[in-house]
Parts: sequence; structure tokens; C-alpha cells
Amino acid sequence: MKKLAVVTGANRGLGLSLVNEFSEGGWSVIALTRSLEPDAPAAPSDVVTVRHDVRSNDASELLDGLDGRPVDLLINNAAQGAAHGELGSIPADGVLNAVDVNAAGPLRLVQFLLPNLLAAPDPIVINMTSRLGSLAAQASGTFADLSTSYAYKISKAAQNMLTIALAQDLQGRVRCWAVHPGKLATDMGQADASKDPRAAAAQLRELVDSGDSTSPRFCSLGEPDLPW
Repeated sequence: MKKLAVVTGANRGLGLSLVNEFSEGGWSVIALTRSLEPDAPAAPSDVVTVRHDVRSNDASELLDGLDGRPVDLLINNAAQGAAHGELGSIPADGVLNAVDVNAAGPLRLVQFLLPNLLAAPDPIVINMTSRLGSLAAQASGTFADLSTSYAYKISKAAQNMLTIALAQDLQGRVRCWAVHPGKLATDMGQADASKDPRAAAAQLRELVDSGDSTSPRFCSLGEPDLPW
């Protein structure tokens, strides 16, 4: 039986590249998207597209699509950013929405899929994060010259803490990694970003195939691991 991956935020950018990479690599994939595009090209036979918003507490469509199968890999890729602004103009609601998508969303998915993950022989949860969520790097001023929103930095730091908490709670049962994909040339990417999301997807599959048992881990694809 093929291994099964569940990928959130799968309709474009890195998420779509991940779906294609794992499908082409012989995996079955459940691709979660917030909305279904009526004119989207037909998915390969081993890819099932399911409508699901990671902010929702209703996972009925996802669980129906799974039909009880073990989940070998969960990639929490769906993300929410916000425009950079001066301190006095930062809406708290924007921060809360980013935390809901970037931190609470992955938590919900793990809760929904925990029985399926535990039914797999060597399951992995990957939270697609950012180097900008590193408290150590931010505190040292490494990224002080970047105009990054409070919402994005706070939510990605929260996502990283979630990764650590999950790894400790699921130690010996599910590996949990935070993965920074690089500066991707996508709609959410920085102005100087040039990395093709297809290259990042290939690097991620190589990482998954490596069998590395470290958990938790804060990876930077193609680079040394990052400080928490």
C-alpha cells in the first residue's frame, strides 16, 4: 500500500508543489484547500482534493476522504501573513487571525488525524514555518533589517513552540519537525525571494526519506538547522 500524505494549503505555491512532488514520488496525497476552484485541472488519480479551512473545527469532509487510512505524513503548510505596519497601526485582530491559521490550525489537524497518524508505522508531522519565528535569531537582531509583520513573527514563533510541545507529547510515536523552506518566490514571499517552490518540495521529500529520527527539529532546507 502506498504511503499517505496530507497537505494543507495545497491549491498553489509550495503546497501545490508538495502535492505534485509526493504524488510523483509514489505517495497517495490528500490535498486540503480552503476553496475548490471550478476550473482547476484534474488531479492525478492518487491525489484526493478536499475542501477544508484550517480554522474550522469541522473535519468531516477530511475524515470522509481518509476513510480510516493511516497517515504517514502530515504537512501543515497553510499560512497567513499580514502587511507590515507601524506599532500604532497594528490591528490585534490580524495577529489573532495569523495565530489561528499558523498555530491553532496545525494543532487542529494533529488532533483530527492523531488516530490515523498513530496507525502508521513511522509517522511525521511537518509544520512549514519560517526562520523569522526563531526567538534566538530575532532576539539577537539577525532579522532586524527586515520589514516583517508582528502577526507573522508572533504566529510563526507560536507554531515553532507548538512543534516542540507536540514532539514532547508524542515522543517515540510521531516525529515533529518545524521546516523553513527558504526564501520562496511565491505570492507570500519576500521581494528578493528567488527559490523555486518545486526545489523546496524536492528537498522536503529528501528530508522525509532520510529517516532522521530527531524530534523536535527546526530544519532549514538546504541549510544547517536553525536555533529555536
